[in-house]
Amino acid sequence: MAPPPPAPTPAARLLREYGWDLMLGSIAAFYAVMVPYTKVEESFNVQAMHDILYHNHHIEKDDHLEFPGVVPRTFIGALIIAILSSPAVLIMRVFHVPKIYSLLAVRLVLGYAILTTLRLFRVEVKRKFGRHVEAFFVVLTAIQFHVLFYSTRPLPNILALALVNLAYSFWFKGNYLRTLQALIVAAVVFRCDMILLLGTIGVALLLSRSFSLMEAIKCCISTALLCIGFTVLVDSIMWQRILWPEFEVFWFNSVLNRSSEWGTHSIHWYFTSALPRSMLVAYPLCLVGALLDRRIVPYVLPVTLFVVLYSKLPHKELRFIIAAVPMLNVSASLAANRLYNNRKKSGWNFLYVLMLGAFLVSLGYSAVSFMASYSNYPGGHALKALHEADSSMKEKMVHIDVLTAMSGVSRFCENEYPWRYSKEEDISIEEYQNRNFTYLLNEHRYVSGYECLFGVDGFSRARIQPRFPPLSLVKVPKVFAHGNTGDPGILSLDWPGCP
Repeated sequence: MAPPPPAPTPAARLLREYGWDLMLGSIAAFYAVMVPYTKVEESFNVQAMHDILYHNHHIEKDDHLEFPGVVPRTFIGALIIAILSSPAVLIMRVFHVPKIYSLLAVRLVLGYAILTTLRLFRVEVKRKFGRHVEAFFVVLTAIQFHVLFYSTRPLPNILALALVNLAYSFWFKGNYLRTLQALIVAAVVFRCDMILLLGTIGVALLLSRSFSLMEAIKCCISTALLCIGFTVLVDSIMWQRILWPEFEVFWFNSVLNRSSEWGTHSIHWYFTSALPRSMLVAYPLCLVGALLDRRIVPYVLPVTLFVVLYSKLPHKELRFIIAAVPMLNVSASLAANRLYNNRKKSGWNFLYVLMLGAFLVSLGYSAVSFMASYSNYPGGHALKALHEADSSMKEKMVHIDVLTAMSGVSRFCENEYPWRYSKEEDISIEEYQNRNFTYLLNEHRYVSGYECLFGVDGFSRARIQPRFPPLSLVKVPKVFAHGNTGDPGILSLDWPGCP
């Protein structure tokens, strides 16, 4: 009789239990560390987290009162992430660590929350379809760029994604009323458009008689009223007026249809551009998976209908439908697993090799996407370079224009005294010479009364070339730093000059 196998070591057990999470978390953390800055879409939650952490109860100092944005957003997500990250930020404040590291801390906490809910979903994928499907689900997520890159970015869509992942795990577990409740919280508090996903999944569950209509109505109304009360209470205090943020967003985007002022795309754009770019090899595989394994169809169909319904809205962005990607990845994983299981059979072996090649192409595309994103925050890089170049203790006033603020600058990027900052808008280029700014960061190469000190390149486009690598990134100067010519101390510093 053969001796029993040796018991696994604690490290082996830990790796077996959390290895996939470590893999995805490492990639997400790498993206956050390498691209720490945030853009305009994230600005509300970023500034809100900064103000909660650094201003505490002094709401009158908060950024949102000076720059309220087009529509109000909820503070609940920012409040939760700020509370969770406050111990680390407090330690940084005690040791006077630059605030940019506090931004990294809150982003990593957010990423941890998102990937924790993704883990709950992954565990249910393993229970329902097996460990090989789970493995392919993780690999497909890892070689895709957008889900992990966005997972640390405080967008309302990403805050809602945490609840959608939770809903998917409840759905697979068979806890259908909890599925509805998670989606209701996502729709009422973070993203009103999640009501479309709630509708398609809810109808599918009703048709499958997973619960009665009366049970669904009671569950939805009670959960919605509780969430409305909570968000109205918190956000009315923060905004200093009575409001329900997501209702105002719904009214602006859907009733007034003013979101189209920020650009429009064709009705098929999500299926012909957004999903192919975000899913890569998983996009064709998810179609094959639905054909090969009927078990996934009741799950994929409502999620696909969610994207179809969302396509009616003219203004489209990839982040709007990112909540569909995890479920579609499950279908793709089923197809990949079938190809893996039949890889030694005639005909299937070619398809399996083709799939592996597509995996490598997807990984290459994600690498290019990362490099493009790294160069997509010239405002943040410009402010960092300015801080590093001038270490004098003389008081300095920096004006930051709209483009610079939109491309990487937030309050987390600001330094303490002697640095001061202005984001005053609607200043004409001629008026700058009459203002007593020490430095300017803006999109203009020439400004009267100021000398251009340096420029920062930003991503412009990708270019195909007849050599290796076949794809190159074209970068052009986008943000320029200017110094006041009336301050000889500034001009005496060693500046690289403008291109």
